[in-house]
Amino acid sequence: MPQVQETAIAPPRGLRAALASVGGSVHEHPTIWTCTLLAAGLLMRIWRASGTFLNSDEAIQFAIANKVSWWETYRANLSINAHPPLLVFLLHAWRHLGDSELMLRLPSILAGTAFCWFTFKWLSLLLEESATWSAFVLLLFSSASLELSIEVRHYAVFLAFAMASAYLLERALERRSVTLMLGYGMCLWLAICSHFSAFLFAAVLGVYAIWRMVKSRPPLRVVAAWELGQISALGLCYFFYVSQFQVLQQAYKGSTAAKGWMADSYLAKYYFSPGSMNPLAFIVARTGSFFQFAFGNLALGDLTFLAFLAGIVLLSIRQRFARLPGSQVAFLLIFPFAVNGTAALLHAYPYGGIRQCAFLLPFALAGIAVPMGWLCRGDIACAMMVAAGVALCGDLLPAKQLLPDPPGSTAIANMKAAISFMQDKIPGNEPVLVDPQTSTLLGYYLCDRRPVVLSYASPDFSSYECGGHKVIVARHEYVFTVGGFNEHWQALAREYKFPVGSRVWVSQMGWNTQLAAALANIPAMNVSPFFFGSEIQIFDLTAGQNIPDLGLR
Repeated sequence: MPQVQETAIAPPRGLRAALASVGGSVHEHPTIWTCTLLAAGLLMRIWRASGTFLNSDEAIQFAIANKVSWWETYRANLSINAHPPLLVFLLHAWRHLGDSELMLRLPSILAGTAFCWFTFKWLSLLLEESATWSAFVLLLFSSASLELSIEVRHYAVFLAFAMASAYLLERALERRSVTLMLGYGMCLWLAICSHFSAFLFAAVLGVYAIWRMVKSRPPLRVVAAWELGQISALGLCYFFYVSQFQVLQQAYKGSTAAKGWMADSYLAKYYFSPGSMNPLAFIVARTGSFFQFAFGNLALGDLTFLAFLAGIVLLSIRQRFARLPGSQVAFLLIFPFAVNGTAALLHAYPYGGIRQCAFLLPFALAGIAVPMGWLCRGDIACAMMVAAGVALCGDLLPAKQLLPDPPGSTAIANMKAAISFMQDKIPGNEPVLVDPQTSTLLGYYLCDRRPVVLSYASPDFSSYECGGHKVIVARHEYVFTVGGFNEHWQALAREYKFPVGSRVWVSQMGWNTQLAAALANIPAMNVSPFFFGSEIQIFDLTAGQNIPDLGLR
């Protein structure tokens, strides 16, 4: 068998003694250290979630949940949300406790912290001690884990239930317990009710469980409990596919908004396109981009990708890094990437450095943690220190192209200033034209969290009264583009017939808001936008004013 040359990080003698003391404490008092690290991770998430306004995706989830009944919430989720309904049902109940930004984010914060704990417990059954603790540190403080835990989105809730199911499956097979196996099935169902990537996650766990059961031969009653969970999960997947997935596909078919958002934007490169590159190059490039996403840093992502590959090799050739057969653990960590990559090759699901692939995160960080334990020769404190340094580098040195928003752009003071401007400076008889992305944010901030009742009197626009203003929403383009705005402006003139010379306000809030700056650069337009940070712009036009077709989209 090939021999791996042993190496180690050799800290100074004083630091070595301190690390030995900390490592001994972690080994002797694991519960205290677990709770301490979890508390630190929770506080970090609360701090990161404070002081910023909701993004448009978060506002959509609140708008769906903010209905008068459970049935209306479910119907709204079917029509406009590309996710299963568990989160919006949770928010529908939670909003009665409070609807501030932090309160709405709190379920995700708690779920994100629970995700770290369940993954830690799961890894404690798979990996040796130093790798388990270093993975725990990475889970708590890595860039992607933090970001996924602080937004009103489905990912944190999904990850919590997904890793609870993985832990219960491992524990059920270890203890040959029917009760734990049924608990695995229930958590898997809840994961499926949270996000469609659970379809891939369920396939990974299903194949792995078959391998484990063939090797360990559990009692028939345990196998029967597992089969019951699998059949029920398969039925749930089919229900969502028929009731929601196909409905959304049909609704988006031919939709300009959907095409612009899904096919022509950032998601396109995460599906394999024959002729653009060979399949192997696509898989390697997209896998590398996932590790960049995980740590928010390009160079660090590339290094951790290599570390992950090294971890797979170490598990495969040296048994001491795993509590189960090393080849089995190596398969478990790399198989999710193979499943997701295959789905992308078949154009069934995106693959790469995006939150839609968040289910890969625990497998990736576990693989990275193995060489950390190897470099530190099993020293728990040393491995934790290395993991903390890696996470800290990603948090302090983020790549600009990987940041979801420019620094300071989402400060809640910017949104408060914009809403005050609309309330104080825009007369109630002057309409406000917005795109759907902006409408989701106005529904939360301008409408004071009240449910919005839309009027669909026009095929091209919907409208509603909000905060003393008439808000008109262009329906066929999710975000106003520089080249496409002229079409909306002409349609507005035809359908609403505002008196020539009357004033119409235009507002853009959220991502990719470039219209105001582009029009302001045309001297003939005489546009003087008001900017509230880089993601909120408001400007006025006059009815009958000509908008040049810039030919850009």
